[in-house]
Amino acid sequence: MSIILSNYYGNINSPPLKPLESVMSKKWMIFFGVAVAVAASGVTWAQFPIMNMVAEKVIQKYQGSSCETLWQEKAQGQGKPKPENEQRMVEMLRQDPQMRQAFFEKISAPIVNKMFECGMIP
Repeated sequence: MSIILSNYYGNINSPPLKPLESVMSKKWMIFFGVAVAVAASGVTWAQFPIMNMVAEKVIQKYQGSSCETLWQEKAQGQGKPKPENEQRMVEMLRQDPQMRQAFFEKISAPIVNKMFECGMIP
């Protein structure tokens, strides 16, 4: 009959495990950090519902357009005045840095990706 020696953390022959409190506190810190980030992003979108709708519309336009269409629109739009509703949105973005940041965070990746695919940026 052999006697198995053990310590508080497990078998004496195995390396000691981390205390349960340490592991749990790290998990709670990660959970809390993720929860705060999710809540903050939700607050941003709740703060700017019109901006969110416009951002979605812009993203859909780029994702739903062919490269040829985007090139044509770019060529045709040179020197033309922007529509009034677009001018208002641009002015709102200029006046509100938080809204501008949220707008660019939302649209940047999908639009830049499409422009890259179409050869519009190097």
